[in-house]
Amino acid sequence: MRNWCQLSCRLLATLSCLMVFPTFSAQTISASDQGFLYTGRVDFSKPSQPLLSWPGTSIKANFTGESLVILMDDANGKNYFNVILNGQDQFPAVISLQKGLHEYDLSYLLFNQSNAVNQIEIYKRTEGLEGATHFLGLKLDDNARLLAPPKTLKRKIAFFGDSITSGMGNEGANNGKDNVESEKNHYWSYAAITARNLNAEFHSISLSGIGMMVSWFDFIMPQYFDQLSAAGNNNSKWDFSQWQPEVVVVNLGQNDSWLIDNEKSLDPAPTERDIIDAYKSFMLELQSAYPKAKFISALGSMDATKAERKHWVGYLKTAISELNKQNNHHPIDFIAFDFTGYQGHPRIAQHIQNADKLSAKIKSLMQW
Repeated sequence: MRNWCQLSCRLLATLSCLMVFPTFSAQTISASDQGFLYTGRVDFSKPSQPLLSWPGTSIKANFTGESLVILMDDANGKNYFNVILNGQDQFPAVISLQKGLHEYDLSYLLFNQSNAVNQIEIYKRTEGLEGATHFLGLKLDDNARLLAPPKTLKRKIAFFGDSITSGMGNEGANNGKDNVESEKNHYWSYAAITARNLNAEFHSISLSGIGMMVSWFDFIMPQYFDQLSAAGNNNSKWDFSQWQPEVVVVNLGQNDSWLIDNEKSLDPAPTERDIIDAYKSFMLELQSAYPKAKFISALGSMDATKAERKHWVGYLKTAISELNKQNNHHPIDFIAFDFTGYQGHPRIAQHIQNADKLSAKIKSLMQW
């Protein structure tokens, strides 16, 4: 009995030591550290807690060490982020954020990576519908460090669009639902793929359900496009002068076509001239915001480009033709993404096809 008691006491003492003295200690790297590279419309009004809300907003950093903990404070607990290590985007870790401030330990990604320099990308899959997230930095080993950030890309593209641009449902099964938050992955939207094809930085100003004249809710893109925060219709303002793209792609009209033609949501119903003028008005606003950019008007690849709705392609082409006559120094190009017959939101395979088509268009336009 005495030997057992002695052994038990020794075991308890050993366990106590293990709990009191962990194998490593951690340091917190503030989100304001110069080693972080941010892309997208990010609200830096609180530098140590930058706010990410738009789809495709990302954070990159180069770091050393054997532990990796991400600090995030999410408004609603509905957002999903890709965490990509060393560019291996086919195999990201996907974190489902909980509401409030939480730590997300991804140290397991560094298995067999000791003493190496690693690059991390934290990428917002979801959009303003899921709300905004404060990034509070990383926890690394005490002897680890954040290195110089990745280089900023020189080419810049801005995308304005709806659920197609956001990537709604793109990871869903072909016969599955379209509105599952975990299956919305902007990283594999045609916009993000196009940017990667062309080695360009991008901003994605998109929201599922939005239109230029009418949306599935009570605000439209002309009331939304100039916001700093994507979380609903709000009074935040983006400073366009701080980021000027060389190319602007506008893919709007899908929701307008459905809500005007099918749902009869506008009373009185708009005339052809009303629709053309509304599109022209918004494009002029964007041209004013981006006076040196080349513009591409796009439509599709959902049913707004099907044969039975060819009048919507006609509306946009007429608007573009009239705008180009008014200002032939900066002509707007047009591209239609083909309707394949698939009735839901495009899946990744269709996004890749659309991105290849758009990439070729931009390469030709810009000589990239």
